[in-house]
Amino acid sequence: MSPGKNNVETAPAASAEPTTSPSAEARYNPAEIEPRWQQRWAEQPDLYGTEPASSGKPKYYVLEMLPYPSGQLHMGHVRNYAIGDALARYMWMTGHNVLHPMGWDAFGLPAENAAIKNDTPPREWTIQNIAAMKRQMNRLGLSYDWRNEVTTCLPEYYRWNQWFFIRMFERGLAYRKKSKVNWCPLCATVLANEQVINGYCWRHEDELVEQRDLEQWFLRITNYAQELLDDLSKLDGWPEKVRTMQRNWIGRSEGAEVEFAVEDPSSVPENGNPGRHAGTAILPAGDAVKPSGQTIKIFTTRIDTIYGATSIQLAPEHPLVKEFAATNSTLADEVSALLDQQKKAREAGDVGAIEKHGVFTGHYAINPFNGERLPIWVANYILLDYGTGAIMSVPAHDDRDYEFAKKYGLEIRVVILPRRTTEPTDGPDEEPVLPYTAEDSLLINSGDFNTLGNHEAQGKMAAFAEEHGFGKATVTYRLKDWGISRQRYWGTPIPMLYCEKDGIIPVPDEQLPVLLPENVEITQQGGSPLARLPEFVNAVCPKCGGPARRETDTMDTFVDSSWYFYRYTSARDDKAPFDTATVSYWFPIDQYIGGVEHAILHLIYSRFWTKVMRDLGLIKNDEPVDRLFTQGMVIRNGAKMSKSKGNVVSPDDMIARYGADATRTYSLFAAPPDRDLDWQEDGVAGVSRFLARVYRFVTRYADRVKPHLQPGGHSYTMPLPSPGPALLRKLHQTIRKITEDFGGRWHFNTSIAAIMELVNELTAAEPAISEGKVPDVILADILRNLVLLLAPFAPYLSSELWEQIGLHGNILRAPWPKFNESMAREKEIEIPVQINGKLRSVIRVAPDADQEAMRDAALADEKIEATVADKQIVKIIIVPGKMVNIVIK
Repeated sequence: MSPGKNNVETAPAASAEPTTSPSAEARYNPAEIEPRWQQRWAEQPDLYGTEPASSGKPKYYVLEMLPYPSGQLHMGHVRNYAIGDALARYMWMTGHNVLHPMGWDAFGLPAENAAIKNDTPPREWTIQNIAAMKRQMNRLGLSYDWRNEVTTCLPEYYRWNQWFFIRMFERGLAYRKKSKVNWCPLCATVLANEQVINGYCWRHEDELVEQRDLEQWFLRITNYAQELLDDLSKLDGWPEKVRTMQRNWIGRSEGAEVEFAVEDPSSVPENGNPGRHAGTAILPAGDAVKPSGQTIKIFTTRIDTIYGATSIQLAPEHPLVKEFAATNSTLADEVSALLDQQKKAREAGDVGAIEKHGVFTGHYAINPFNGERLPIWVANYILLDYGTGAIMSVPAHDDRDYEFAKKYGLEIRVVILPRRTTEPTDGPDEEPVLPYTAEDSLLINSGDFNTLGNHEAQGKMAAFAEEHGFGKATVTYRLKDWGISRQRYWGTPIPMLYCEKDGIIPVPDEQLPVLLPENVEITQQGGSPLARLPEFVNAVCPKCGGPARRETDTMDTFVDSSWYFYRYTSARDDKAPFDTATVSYWFPIDQYIGGVEHAILHLIYSRFWTKVMRDLGLIKNDEPVDRLFTQGMVIRNGAKMSKSKGNVVSPDDMIARYGADATRTYSLFAAPPDRDLDWQEDGVAGVSRFLARVYRFVTRYADRVKPHLQPGGHSYTMPLPSPGPALLRKLHQTIRKITEDFGGRWHFNTSIAAIMELVNELTAAEPAISEGKVPDVILADILRNLVLLLAPFAPYLSSELWEQIGLHGNILRAPWPKFNESMAREKEIEIPVQINGKLRSVIRVAPDADQEAMRDAALADEKIEATVADKQIVKIIIVPGKMVNIVIK
């Protein structure tokens, strides 16, 4: 049976249940059951607690990504947490020592924006929201040990953000520089490269990001670029999609850097300067051009094609372009138009598809390999933040360059040709169709490098460039250093001081934390609000004792979430960010659960932070997470459920109507966890009806089975009266199915469907059960295991029924049921029988029937016997347990 809302009520008609008066029938009332159990759980602070490492139990650290405290959960959150909660409960029941914590990603722009809108201090707004969301989580029955709770906006947490920053500064991993940065006008702050999606702010999907020049603090994540790339191969438990996204974002490219000298126009002889003509030129013999002292650095993966370069192209925002345009108003206007075209392309979300336009600057650069003067152009498809913001254009051997050259009439010079594919093999073949970009090539028109294969040429040409001081072989990465400065209030203060005498000085450890002031007037104008607080800005230099100025930028909130899961292991430690021995026991995280939208932003930062902490000697693990699961989104009205889209469904409303168990069970049942769930409230109602059926069935026979229940289950003497064997077979098949689901792909939707099928069979057997044809000892074991199977999905109902059938103690610590393979095996299975590949009949055999038994059964079948009676059997093909195919003629 495939899961879905229409399968919730697939049992035989209700008349199959024993007829009892309405007053005698137990009624499922989650509004009464669930608050009672919630109160009982609240009175047991160690209910979800961990045990010491000395317990001898295998550890299991399961974690869902912590939420931003916006004030209200929606069903998208519930789905994420229900997956982790089901897994945590299962691991407890299978004898593991489980760490299952929760906390709050509590700094950030939404709180600050809400403060402006509602005239409420961000701290007050945030703490109120945390209390509201914690109440919702408790009402859902989520198994968090709140003694490990982490709130990132509290000084006891962000103190360690500052401590880590200082350690990185001491090691050269934190540095300050002036650079072009991404600026979101709505956020009124800088964004990291990873927070710009197709040119737009990651929080404001319709707001185009601007480029500004600012002094900023950076973390040198590029120092770990190669290790971050290499270690992706260790992450077998991560989705390949996420690993691919990170691999592409890191973007390793092997090639060479080459510097092209910019010529001094005044040194060019009259007969060597073609003016505003955009073609290449070689100076007459004996003439010399003096370089201007400026150079254009390019990175290329195809230095073997450098003799085919016929122009240099710069990004419109390249510093050299600004210099050229400063004395040429016409050029300035043309560059401005190119920038507008780039902006529109960003708005369309695909700069790569831009219609290519360019303008010649009137300046030239010198190709260091052959002395040619290459015209310097500005092109709208060159981006400043990609590579060096400059390229050598080789039209014959690059698609984009070819398109640009054809448009503007630039020279197209072939310098590589394919190798011959037939004898002889010592020379190039005829000229290929352009642009020709293949790598298995031979060089032509390339001076001393002619006839070399392209790979050999790349090595020799890079060595030549290095020998002569104008280039070198190098590896570049798309990954840029992480800009963490934010010009907003609600974040961790960066713990640095500026002293006129001693320069940039870190705040001493003993003065941490640098507290974030309260009662601050927050605006989105004029930089950080902290800069307007003299009592915060003015400080004393710890080195010379003179006046100093505090840094007023705050840290990117992704700093908070880069290491929070380590703090969970020592949440109250006031001497260190965490206890190293405790972290060594719990890490890496066994299972991390969250949205794929965090594949770059959060997950790559957390991997970087882990490697830094390892190099600081704080931890031993190279990676924070062993297994990662990215759940699908909850979709409503055709869009992802989110507050910004106004399509959220509150779990409070669902709980009020149907109960917490039905709400969370539906989120697991309606679709496989890794796929999107199309929200349907009718589905929650259907699950609620199913849980009511389970409640009625179990309570109906609770008194009858109590005397026969044993904590460890039962052994049975065969044969059993019918329908006992069929019910036991279905029970053990269900146990096997759910156990395998928890150990594999988490098809919780089919797990819950399997429980529904078991209940359907129990309901169908009610007449025999009522008449005593199912022994009480079997019924007792079936009910006991049914309740245990429900426990990870519906904890309130399972706890209630556990006591109803007379069992005591926390069901969370009850052992998970074990299936008996022989009892789970079908008595007979159906095998299709084909004749010459066409289905002719179906036989029934034992599941373990060998080929001879299958052959005999097939030939004994009446339909098969009649068909082959007067035919010659050529051969019989048997796939054990699958099919029989008889070939006749």
